[in-house]
Amino acid sequence: MLATPGTLPPAGQDARWAYETKQDGQRVVAYLAGDGSVVLRARSGDIVTAAYPELLPLGGTLGATAAVLDGEVLVLDAHGRADFQALQSRMGLTHAPRRAARRAAEAPVHLALFDVMHLAGHPLLALPYVRRRAILRDLGLDGEYWSTPAALVGHGAEALHATREHGLEGLVCKRLDSVYEPGVRSRSWIKIRNMRGEDVIVGGWLPGRGRLSGLPGAVLVGQRTPAGSLRHVGAVGTGWSEAEREQLALLLRKLASDVCPFTPAPRTADAHWVLPRLVGEVRYSTRTRAGLLRQPSWLRLRQDLTPEESAADLPGPPT
Repeated sequence: MLATPGTLPPAGQDARWAYETKQDGQRVVAYLAGDGSVVLRARSGDIVTAAYPELLPLGGTLGATAAVLDGEVLVLDAHGRADFQALQSRMGLTHAPRRAARRAAEAPVHLALFDVMHLAGHPLLALPYVRRRAILRDLGLDGEYWSTPAALVGHGAEALHATREHGLEGLVCKRLDSVYEPGVRSRSWIKIRNMRGEDVIVGGWLPGRGRLSGLPGAVLVGQRTPAGSLRHVGAVGTGWSEAEREQLALLLRKLASDVCPFTPAPRTADAHWVLPRLVGEVRYSTRTRAGLLRQPSWLRLRQDLTPEESAADLPGPPT
């Protein structure tokens, strides 16, 4: 069951909803057969059990009771926040069991469980969320590598504020009376992603393809370092209307340059460089360890700002 992007429920309906922290990890369904085994299946349908050997003992936690559980595989940083970049080094190890075992010792994952669909041979899909949650909680599935994080009923605004204060990805709102609908992106589950906004300087662009042929498919953006150089922080390819993209194309052609303005130059094929004169405002979810913007989207051209006036100096990569 998938959540639909949206906003907080109306205040008058707040008590009808539960709120869970939105986790930045890999969604999995865990199949416990009741014989000590566990199978982890990703959203793609692929079996990914071998990538996470530290989760194998989960298969024996309920004894002979079979269960199907829904959750998210995470790698947590020193502050207890999900680190998707660290998780990526684990996700591709399904067919490399020795490397998976080594990485499990170095950067173990954690499975956050938030729903139960089948238990002891009985389907629970038609039960309301609040009943399924109570059943899941009573299973006592809390261990070194897995847990059942609490859900908050009501107080959605406070919950969303807390996720922003703690630098978490966002919030998932779930109706207390919602049934579990496999494969459905439902309005009974609403996801709210915390997005950050910053000013960036355009230093280049990548040509679009298909209907965007002749237009910028993405712009390459950067921010000033304390030393004054322009450091590349990512490529932004969404957020424009057709008219805005055409206007941007005209501006970029006027600023064409043979010199890459970024230090160091990004390893990007087919890049067209421009003089770093345009300032834009973007939204993004978080930064990678290298300081790149994750999931950036263009908001607007900041014609009121010069590159010297834009944004604060670029922070260094997270440590």
